[in-house]
Amino acid sequence: MTATHRLPFRIDAVDPWSGARATTLTTLHGAVETPIFMPVATQAILRHVDTTVATELGYQVLLANTYHLLLRPGTEVLQAFGGIHPFMKWERSVLTDSGGFQIFSLPNHVSLSEERARFRSYVDGAWIDLSPERSIEVQRTIGSDIMMVLDHCVSSTSDLATTRKALELTTRWAKRSLDARADSPQAIFGIVQGGCFPELRKESAEQIVALGFDGYALGGLAVGETKAEREDTTELAAKLLPATQPRYLMGVGTPSDLLEAVRRGMDMFDCIIPTALASQGVCFTSRGKLDLRRGVYRLQETPIDPLCPCSTCSRFSRAYVSHLVKTKEPVAAQLVSVHNLTFYRRLMARMREAILSGTFRELYSKEAELLDSDDVDYPPVGPRKERE
Repeated sequence: MTATHRLPFRIDAVDPWSGARATTLTTLHGAVETPIFMPVATQAILRHVDTTVATELGYQVLLANTYHLLLRPGTEVLQAFGGIHPFMKWERSVLTDSGGFQIFSLPNHVSLSEERARFRSYVDGAWIDLSPERSIEVQRTIGSDIMMVLDHCVSSTSDLATTRKALELTTRWAKRSLDARADSPQAIFGIVQGGCFPELRKESAEQIVALGFDGYALGGLAVGETKAEREDTTELAAKLLPATQPRYLMGVGTPSDLLEAVRRGMDMFDCIIPTALASQGVCFTSRGKLDLRRGVYRLQETPIDPLCPCSTCSRFSRAYVSHLVKTKEPVAAQLVSVHNLTFYRRLMARMREAILSGTFRELYSKEAELLDSDDVDYPPVGPRKERE
């Protein structure tokens, strides 16, 4: 076993055909097997469903957001409860984003300096300062197993000068974040920026790795680039990161994105997609993505995915869930979220199993095209007819 500073890490298998790998890291709350998708519990709760669902499905890590938790419920509440785990009744691992993405996504409400970002609270309008030190202080209070450094993310379509400036600030903030961690037993990941410029990704990786983190993340993707650019940048950057530590691709993605990124050597992923799209009736299946708002599903008695064992598919038809989606019943988002989270969990488990067994190439060949498909129906199935 290779031990990083505060995050024991083991490589279980590496696929001989690609960069895909199966690993195990051990956080303060237990072992985490990769490749892993981490559902987003931004405000200490998954969208549409209780965290019991994540436990039952076998998810090992949830992602929460420092920016949102700082504003509400606030550090006083989290400190009173002893951190996020007892607060949300979650006994497994938690990774916290630093708030860096919110600096990027709320540009009209943020002022940025060398020292910190300043923004107005969406709760009460008060001015909030978020420096690298403050971000880590809040994450220490949250008690997450893995903290992220505060970084400066810019659009992946930004010009070279803008991207380089953000990269350089990210490096300086990464050093301050690492220093602010002090004696906390929590792990901390550095973030590599650089947009879609290969030379900048190389420069950023060298600077961030030299600081010595417990794991490394790729930031600044899924923010404007094409799918091909994202995959090329991921492939390049993954090779720049230490093989003996976890690699985390932030904010990505679709099932197809996950398969492609695992192929290129990434271990950890998060995205709001499975629960965010659930509210629109969008489902991920073994035959591609389905949009239950379409009229074609109005009479289909088959489950969302006949191969899925989730509680939604075991009880309800496409027709019924489609009806709930169209009538905007809140339970529709819950039912589709359960299904999508089940699909994501099973997909990651299948990828890990394939890497361990040496069959990842076969899985990739079978799944790559299907996962990118939209509304590839099973043979339409209508209501059963009573025997005469």
